[in-house]
Amino acid sequence: MSDLHVLVGAGAMGREVAAHLAERGSRVVVVTRSGTDTGVAGVEHVAADASDADRLSEVVTGANVLYNCANPGDYTKWVSVWPPLASAMLAAAERTDATYAITGNLYPYGPLDEPMTEAHPDAATDKKGRLRAAMWADTLAAHREGRIRAVEVRASDYVGPGVGDNGHISRHLATLKAGKRAWVVGSADQPHSFTDVGDAARLLVAAAEDESSHGRIWHAPTNAPLTQRQVITDVARAGDFPQPKVSAMPGALLTLGSVVPFVRELRDMAYQWTRPYVLDDTATRTHFGIEPTPWDEVCHRTAAG
Repeated sequence: MSDLHVLVGAGAMGREVAAHLAERGSRVVVVTRSGTDTGVAGVEHVAADASDADRLSEVVTGANVLYNCANPGDYTKWVSVWPPLASAMLAAAERTDATYAITGNLYPYGPLDEPMTEAHPDAATDKKGRLRAAMWADTLAAHREGRIRAVEVRASDYVGPGVGDNGHISRHLATLKAGKRAWVVGSADQPHSFTDVGDAARLLVAAAEDESSHGRIWHAPTNAPLTQRQVITDVARAGDFPQPKVSAMPGALLTLGSVVPFVRELRDMAYQWTRPYVLDDTATRTHFGIEPTPWDEVCHRTAAG
C-alpha cells in the first residue's frame, strides 16, 4: 500500500493533518492554488487548481488517501467555489482509487434542540448547510455504488493553533492581549462545543485508514461544551492575558444583512450562537478510542496560536 497522502488546503486543518502524517514518516503533498507553504518540515507543496479534476488526478495518482481540507474563507463565495471543487476531488478519488477523507462541519444538521449525533439527518435550511449536506450525499452515493471509499469527519468550531481570524475564539486574541472587550456573536452564555483542530486532524487520518469506518460520518473528539464567555476567559488565563470583558454583539447589527452580504451569511448561522450547540462524540470515542486533548492544553495551544 502506498504511503503517499495528498491534501487539498493549507489552512489550520491542512497543516495539522500534514504535520501528523509527516511526523510519522509518511510522504505528504499539499495542494493549493498558490502553492502555499504550510511550514511543516518534509512536506511537499504543489500549486494547482484543485477544481481541475484532470490536474488534481495527476497529483493524486499513486496516493493512498486524498484529504479534503479545503476551507473557502469567504462565505459569500461558497455557492460558486465549493461545487466544482467538491466535484473535482470526488472525480480524482474515483480515477486514482485513493480513499477520500473529508473535513466536514456541523452545518448540514441545521438547528437542533439536542446534542448532535451522527444519526441525525442532514436537515439544514440555510444554503451553506444544504451545500455541505449535498456534498456528503454525492460522496456517500459514490461510496455505496462502489466507485470510491469515503469517510467524513465533522467537527464543531475550531480552537487550537493556526485557526486565526476564522475562529470564533482565536479572532479575539489580539483584543484579549490588549485588555479590550471581546464582542461575541449571539449569546455569551449558551453552551457550545469547541473542537481542537489537532483532534479533528488525528481522527481524519485514523478514519481514512480504517476501512471499517468508511461510508459514514464521524464526530471529532471534543471536550465538554462551554459558553463563549467561559472559553474566552480560559484562553485569556492560559495566555496570561488581562482578565477579559465579554459582551454579546447587539442583535440589531445582524439586521445589516440586507445590505452587507457577509453579515447576511453570518445571520443565517446565528442559531448556532443563540441556543445550545453541542456535539456528541460518543461513537468516535467508542470505535477509535481517541479522546480529546485535555482542555487546559487546548487553551494554551489556542493562546499561543
